[in-house]
Amino acid sequence: MFIILYRADSASCALLLLLLTLGWRASTGVPVPDLSTEKCEQCSLLFRSLLLNFTDLLNSSVCFGITSNKVVLKSKAQTLLTCTPTLSQVTSVMMSSLSHLSWQSECLRNIMKDLAHYDTVIQSYIKSSLRNPEEEVPPLNQTLGIIQSLRKNCAMMTNGEDDSAEEVTVPVWGSESFINRQDMCNMLRGFYVRTITINRAMGYISSGDHRK
Repeated sequence: MFIILYRADSASCALLLLLLTLGWRASTGVPVPDLSTEKCEQCSLLFRSLLLNFTDLLNSSVCFGITSNKVVLKSKAQTLLTCTPTLSQVTSVMMSSLSHLSWQSECLRNIMKDLAHYDTVIQSYIKSSLRNPEEEVPPLNQTLGIIQSLRKNCAMMTNGEDDSAEEVTVPVWGSESFINRQDMCNMLRGFYVRTITINRAMGYISSGDHRK
């Protein structure tokens, strides 16, 4: 599978900061919390780390012996729809800056919804019946740590409230650890694919290609 990673530098992060700020104000009408260029670079690295982490996670003991290649996406977020603009949206000279910023704001909001969903899913799985907790939990905790760092440091929030919050349906795990692992791996593959989309979107936004 072809993966696009992006490298954040000060210039691209400065642009991303401007887009986030203007987009947030345009879509909500309220002030934006301070987000430094340093924090922007940190968030960019965290998104990249999350994608790389999934490569290791899918090859870890969590998915050991699981032959299914099924990809399951249960998040209610519309990340694919909002973060992959159509050709007409990208090339149309009639599209206003406000429309661009509205698209970016909606894309980022859905990315955070995805993170909230998988944060809940992974935490619930860790508490279920596991085949080998000593081997399964550490790599999942590592993934969970990256997700929670992204939610804490990179979400666009006002007055301390997380705008990405959504009602997440917690999976009902049974007593069969193999079936649980199989279901979990199917969802992890789905999030892996979604993370590729997220990294492409973040790279696109920070590059400023849509404004050329």
